[in-house]
Amino acid sequence: MDAHIWMGSRHIVSQSYTERFSPYDGRVVSRAALCSIEDANEVLKIAQKGAKQAKKVSLHQRCSWLLDVASKLREQREEFAKILCDEVGKPITYARIEVDRCIETITLSAETMRTMYGETINTDAMASGRSAHAYWRREPVGVVVAITPFNFPLNLVAHKLAPALVAGNAVVLKPTPEAPLCAYKLAQLFIESPYATPDALSVVYGDAEVGNALVASDIPRVISFTGSVRVGNIIARNAGIKKISLELGGNAATYIDTSADLEYAASRCAIGAFVNSGQVCISLQRIYVENSIYDDFAAKMAEATAKLIVGSPYDENTFLGPLINDEAAERAMSWVESAIAEGARPLTAPHREGRIFYPCVMADVTDSMKIVCEEVFAPIVSLVCVDGIDDAIERMNNSPYGLQFSIFTNNLAHAKKAIDECEAGGVVINDMPTLRFDIQPYGGVKLSGVGREGPRFAIEEFTEIKSVVIL
Repeated sequence: MDAHIWMGSRHIVSQSYTERFSPYDGRVVSRAALCSIEDANEVLKIAQKGAKQAKKVSLHQRCSWLLDVASKLREQREEFAKILCDEVGKPITYARIEVDRCIETITLSAETMRTMYGETINTDAMASGRSAHAYWRREPVGVVVAITPFNFPLNLVAHKLAPALVAGNAVVLKPTPEAPLCAYKLAQLFIESPYATPDALSVVYGDAEVGNALVASDIPRVISFTGSVRVGNIIARNAGIKKISLELGGNAATYIDTSADLEYAASRCAIGAFVNSGQVCISLQRIYVENSIYDDFAAKMAEATAKLIVGSPYDENTFLGPLINDEAAERAMSWVESAIAEGARPLTAPHREGRIFYPCVMADVTDSMKIVCEEVFAPIVSLVCVDGIDDAIERMNNSPYGLQFSIFTNNLAHAKKAIDECEAGGVVINDMPTLRFDIQPYGGVKLSGVGREGPRFAIEEFTEIKSVVIL
């Protein structure tokens, strides 16, 4: 079991590493190389040279590159799903879904780049202008630094790599140390493809010092980061004058009004709150329910939650597996205990077995409780009683986060009001706010970040507009 680094097209086995233990059973499942600031500086220089080559490669070859990777990934679907299961404890059924989404993300990036056109400009449209041949086009930025998290360690890597590479850039990837083998294997598919641009992709691991060396360098033009607000703030302070795309999590909320199908809403909310053990940036955390249907919905929510299968991620029927580490499980229990002490009422018994934290529905939660004010990132959801849609939207917006919200309603006016007034990067009508289609723009407002992902929108982040005038 080796610890790997990709320095451009050069593969290195690191002699210095940390071991990755399965969050489910504690087995050593992989190793993460310990890289240095010197390693970070070296891969940046390699990427700088690689970017000059990448810019000259034809779009046809770049698209063929991505499609080749997608094809190879499809052939190795079960192997990658097993790695996800091993490294982050993702239930095998959902691990396969992540592999499938990764394939789609890579494929869509290739297909999208083929149609990323510029346009001509009427330079004589104003009195101060005159007739000329003028247009704008998109060009690669050069070097992109991509820093990715543990919760979707395959598809979120693809959401950065595929758009950046197909746009003609070079990328330095610093993936989560919780899933080193997953990142290495995906990078290997890119680097060993017969269509690959030499030295266009490097992979390094490391601590905050390595990350800061990548971020603060003058070489990259774009920093694309998915992770915590705390680290996002550090990146924003240290990056200097360059483009920054930050996806920093959220505190997703939904509203259930009296016209909603409560059975359907409860079943979807249970999935949205507890999928991936709640370790999703758009995991449903706050459910605002109109007072006249509060008790009825609460009972249905508890019933839907009780049906979810908790256990081994290797079991085909498991919905919810372990949290990423002991600290996450301990924090989840402490938050629930704190809320109970403040007057909240658990509708499902708080229960922990090692790193497995059973899904917990909390009722009678108030706005002042930590459990609704901050991002939980665990299988915990809170029910809050409200007087109506105006009250619900005001409370939903009363958060430093604004990633995705939703509403369950059959009232068109309520749906329109939510779309117009919810302060979030995305609004979902009649489903959980945890819903994400990879083809859509994805990102938030306020502390949830800046910039957008989704292949088309990521390509825009990873390109510059060049204006041309010919007289």
